Amino acid sequence: MSILDEIADNKRAEIAKRSASCPIETLRGRGRGDFAAAMKAAGIGLVAEVKRKSPSAGLIRRPLVPADVAAAYEKAGAQAVSVLLDEKYFGGGEGDFVEVRRAVSLPMLYKEFVVDEWQIRHAASLGASAVLLIAGILSAEEIESFMTCARDCGLDVLAEVHDAQEVDKIKPLQPAVVGINNRDLKTFKVDIETTFRLKDRLAGDALIISESGIRSASDVKRLHDNGIGGILVGEQLLRQPDIETAVKELMKEVRPCS
Repeated sequence: MSILDEIADNKRAEIAKRSASCPIETLRGRGRGDFAAAMKAAGIGLVAEVKRKSPSAGLIRRPLVPADVAAAYEKAGAQAVSVLLDEKYFGGGEGDFVEVRRAVSLPMLYKEFVVDEWQIRHAASLGASAVLLIAGILSAEEIESFMTCARDCGLDVLAEVHDAQEVDKIKPLQPAVVGINNRDLKTFKVDIETTFRLKDRLAGDALIISESGIRSASDVKRLHDNGIGGILVGEQLLRQPDIETAVKELMKEVRPCS
């Protein structure tokens, strides 16, 4: 069993317990639905991530105050903030999301291993702008159903793929925003070339966001010059002592006046 399969199995058990104690009917609220528009308006948009740890990297930043990190991202000109919801493997949770939502006005991505409609309703109740749907753990039918649910809740969707088979799975559904994960979530190997290999396979006018392994201003410039509409970066920024400066340094070749 891969780590991705393990995480998904653990998530199904977790959500079964959470939905029993907090029924889906009690989740109120509507998503902000401003994620895609904010990214498209930027030329190449930055989704800056709040993440405490990961199975591959361990602890990333200590101490980490989610509100302070998110405020630095906003001040530096990020278009959106991604917050990890998974606690067991990534150290995140609802508390981090709520803290960031109170601290910034930016669109927020509910970064979670979504396996149940409950999580989409939960995202909307927290004031999220978008939810992540990972093709590697969902069937095409599940993705389609969750996309419909997200739309009904006022949420944008970031449909994530990391190989050609997953691209072919989501392509008939025509998601407006597609994340290409350069990290293979089964092996955790990172290769930014994954974005360039898969982008032409995504026909249509979907906004493409490159995720993981983006480490330098030259990486961002190359992605921009090849028609990529956004990047999602966490660890590279979180490991720097001054996050605001790190964001500006990363984006300097596509936003020289920022």
